[in-house]
Amino acid sequence: MSISLDLDRKANRLITEKSPYLLQHAYNPVDWYPWGKEAFEKAKSKDTPIFLSIGYSTCHWCHVMEKESFEDSVVANLLNQDFVCIKVDREERPDIDHIYMQVCQALTGSGGWPLTIIMTPERHPFYAATYLPPLSRGGMPGLLELLPRLSQLWKNDRETALNAGQEVSNLIKITPRVKTGIQLSEEVFIRAFKQYEQAFDSAYGGFGSAPKFPTPHTLLFLLKYYELHREKKALQMVEKTLLSMYQGGIYDHIGFGFSRYSTDRKWLVPHFEKMLYDNALLAMSYLEADRITGSHFYGRVAGEIFTYILRDMTSPEGGFYSAEDADSEGEEGKFYAWSPDEVMHVLGPRGAHYCEMYDITDAGNFEGRSIPNLVKNIRVTDARAELEQERQALFAHREKRVKPHKDDKILSSWNGLMIAALAMGYRIIKDERYLQAAERAADFVLRKLRREDGRLLARYREGEALYPAYAADYAYLIWGLIELHEAGSDSRYLKAAQELNNDLLKLFWDKEKGGLFFYGEDSEKLLIRPKEVYDGAMPSDNAVATSNFLRLGRMTGNANLEERVRDQFLLFAGTINENPTAYAFWLLVALNQRQTGLRIVL
Repeated sequence: MSISLDLDRKANRLITEKSPYLLQHAYNPVDWYPWGKEAFEKAKSKDTPIFLSIGYSTCHWCHVMEKESFEDSVVANLLNQDFVCIKVDREERPDIDHIYMQVCQALTGSGGWPLTIIMTPERHPFYAATYLPPLSRGGMPGLLELLPRLSQLWKNDRETALNAGQEVSNLIKITPRVKTGIQLSEEVFIRAFKQYEQAFDSAYGGFGSAPKFPTPHTLLFLLKYYELHREKKALQMVEKTLLSMYQGGIYDHIGFGFSRYSTDRKWLVPHFEKMLYDNALLAMSYLEADRITGSHFYGRVAGEIFTYILRDMTSPEGGFYSAEDADSEGEEGKFYAWSPDEVMHVLGPRGAHYCEMYDITDAGNFEGRSIPNLVKNIRVTDARAELEQERQALFAHREKRVKPHKDDKILSSWNGLMIAALAMGYRIIKDERYLQAAERAADFVLRKLRREDGRLLARYREGEALYPAYAADYAYLIWGLIELHEAGSDSRYLKAAQELNNDLLKLFWDKEKGGLFFYGEDSEKLLIRPKEVYDGAMPSDNAVATSNFLRLGRMTGNANLEERVRDQFLLFAGTINENPTAYAFWLLVALNQRQTGLRIVL
C-alpha cells in the first residue's frame, strides 16, 4: 500500500519515514521532525520548547486536527517559529506514548489521541492536552491563542515552565504503592463478579454506559468464572454481550469484523475504525463461548472475523496489517452506511426485505444514512443464513466504493494476538485454514522481525523491521506460539516461545523488585522506565507474561517459571485487589493458576 501524497507541496522530514501516520503528515507546512537526536539538538540550539504530537494513522480526531491545524499555514507558522515540532506514531513507539499519556492524565485527568505535549528540550513536559482546535470553542483552548501564550511563558517566565516540567516529571516517576506479600483470595473473584454484575447493562449487554468498549478479557474472565463456579449469571452476561455486539452496527454485517467501540449504549453507532487487536481478542471471546456453551453461533461469528482478517488484513507474506480507518473521502463511516435506494438498486425486489431486516430506512440511523444492524431484530441467528446471497451482492457493490485507509504496518504484538486467536480457532472449529494462517504469520514474524542475534523487533513495513520490541511484543507473540503448539503444530513453536521467554526475562525483568519493565534494558532511555499492570484495551504485558510463565512452566516442567508466577502475584496482588475489575486478565490468569487436574504432556 502506498500513501497518497501531494507532490506539488514541499515535503518535511517525515517523508523518509515508513510509518503511515508520519507519512500522512509529510506534506504539512509544519516543520515536523521524527522523534530523535536531531530534533532535541535543534530545540537546544534554537532554545525553544518542543511541540510533541502523538497519534496513529486510523485515528479520526488525528485527521481532524491535521486538516484544521497542521495544514493551516497560520498555525504552522506559529509552530515553526516558536517550537520544534515532533510527530510520533503511538503504535510504533508505545513506550513514548505510554509515558506522555501518563503526563496528560496526571495534568488533565483524562487522555486520548491525538495527544499534545509541550515540553522542554530535556523532554520535561509542562503542558498536556488531547485534540485542540485552531480557535477556542466548547471550553477547549485554540492553538492560535494557546501557542503564543506558551511561547511567551517560555521567553518571559521560563522558571515557571521549567519548574512545572520538573514537577510533572517527578510526579510520574513516583512508583505506585505496591502491597507486596498479599495473595489473591477467593473473595477478590467474587467481588469482581459482583462489580461486573452491578455495571452490567441487562438491556443491551456490555458494562457501563456509552461509549461502550468490548473489553474481551472481561468476557474471558467471566467465562472462566462460570466454568469453575457454575455461576449462571456470569455466563448470561457474556452471552448477552456477545449477542448484542453482533447485533449492533459495531459489527460489520456486510464485510465482517468489529469496529473499535460504540458511541452509544446499543452498540449501534461505532467509531468505525477496525483494529487488529480488537478483532483478535473478540474472536477468542466468541470461540470460548462456543467451546463452553456448544452454541456454534459464536463459532460462526469468530469464523466471520477470520474471513475478514484473511481477506483484507493479511499481507502477501503472511503477516497481519494493523488497522483500517474510520474515514473515507473525508467522512467518518461513509464506506459502511447505506440508503434504501442504494440497497434496492443492488438487490432489486429483494432489497425491501433486506432493508427491513437490517434497519435501513429513509430517516437513517447515522447522519441521514443507515448502518446495517440487527438491534431490533429478534431473529438474529436466522438473518445471516437467510440473506447470505444478498449480503454477498452488497459486499461486491461496496467493494467499488473508495475504501478507508489501511495501516499496513505489521506489529509483532498484534500479530501475536491474531496468531493466538487463529490457533484457538483451529482447535475449536477445526478449520485447517486458520492453523495454516497462524503458522504462516508466526513464521513471518520469526523470520522478518528478529535480528540476527535473536532480538525481537516491533514493527515491519516495506521490507524494514525497526525498533527493539517491547514487553508486550514478547508477551503476545509468546502467547500466540503457545497456542500454536497446543493446536498441534510443530514443536519448533514451543521452542521459539521458550527462547523468546528467556529473552523477555533477560531484557525486561526488574531484578530488584520483580515485574517486567515496558521497554528493554537495551532500548532508548526515556523519562521513566514504567511497568504496565492495568488491563486496558489490551491485557497488560505483565499479565500476559504471567499467563505464559504458568503455561510454559506446566508444559515443560520448569519450576522456575511457576516461581515467576508466584513472584508476579506477590508483587501485583495488592494493586489488583484494590480495583479487581481493572485487572480482568490478571484475574483470568489467577483462576487458571488455581485450576488443577490431570495434565498429560506429550
